[in-house]
Amino acid sequence: MSMQHGEEHQLTGSQAGRITYTLESSLDSVNRVEQTAEQMAKKAGMDEDEVFRIAMAVREAAVNAVLHGNSYDPEKRITASFENTGEALVIRIADQGKGLDPETLPDPLAPENLLRGSGRGIFLIRSFMDEVHFKQLHPGTELTLIKHLGTAQTGS
Repeated sequence: MSMQHGEEHQLTGSQAGRITYTLESSLDSVNRVEQTAEQMAKKAGMDEDEVFRIAMAVREAAVNAVLHGNSYDPEKRITASFENTGEALVIRIADQGKGLDPETLPDPLAPENLLRGSGRGIFLIRSFMDEVHFKQLHPGTELTLIKHLGTAQTGS
């Protein structure tokens, strides 16, 4: 897969840069983050299935931040940022919680964990996105979700 660097598309207007929200730890925030991801994926020309998967993964990440990260603490915020780099959609979601160690997450496919929410969200996120990165913020955890845009995509 070769990337042509000769024809760099300059993103303008609403596509340029990055949108960042700081939101309270509530379900409303989760919905807003999901909707933003969905609009972003549509704008990037993803097909319906991809748009759905990206929205699902981002929703799971936001739920994780609100529920597991911040434990619905009204004093704590989540931060969500959305960026289309032209080569990928990059969505970052951070919480202000105690921190999450991806290494200690239970195996979501183990029978005793299938109905427990804990590892399943992360499993789903990993299967729907191309890259998932965790970063400890002390306090808090930042989750970066990356979806590569196909090379066939032009800036239509």
